[in-house]
Amino acid sequence: MSTRTDGPRVVIAYHSGYGHTTALAEAVLAGATEAGARADAVQVDTLGEAGDDRWALLDGADAIVFGSPTYMGSASAAFHAFAEATSGRWAERAWSGKLAAGFTMSGAKSGDKLNTLQYFTLLAAQHGMLWVNLDLMPGWNASTGSENDLNRLGFYLGAGGQANVDEGPETVTKADLETARHLGRHVTRTARRVSPAT
Repeated sequence: MSTRTDGPRVVIAYHSGYGHTTALAEAVLAGATEAGARADAVQVDTLGEAGDDRWALLDGADAIVFGSPTYMGSASAAFHAFAEATSGRWAERAWSGKLAAGFTMSGAKSGDKLNTLQYFTLLAAQHGMLWVNLDLMPGWNASTGSENDLNRLGFYLGAGGQANVDEGPETVTKADLETARHLGRHVTRTARRVSPAT
């Protein structure tokens, strides 16, 4: 997935086990594009060695948005393998000063997604990146709210989605997709504020 030739470069680096997290990644990509980003998505479990051109996309990004399902209370093993593969970039401080953000998906409404988002923030901090939060008030927390509200699950650090484990990615709710789309727009707008020339 790739879009545009101008504006800040936003790259979504994600893993998806069953397609639900891909749905969120596509929504983040759409939101970033709508806000004027040159946006790409990279499935981290398909990344090759140093010669894979997609590493250059990540290295050239103004912002990297991390995404993974929450499995057993943290990001997936495939995402952890990607994070470990960035250790050379960590040592060289190659991503220092870039923006970072994140999103995750689980079967349960809480599902310990906060721990995955916190893991992303620590990964970003180790790289010297600057974290961009969701910048949405929690939805569905008053009698006037509903499950159709943006940020219906009430996360601040990033976007969190929920989908039933016995249903496919086509059942990811519109509210969660729109929350992820908001994250893409917010990251892009923040990148413009940080580097107005982009």
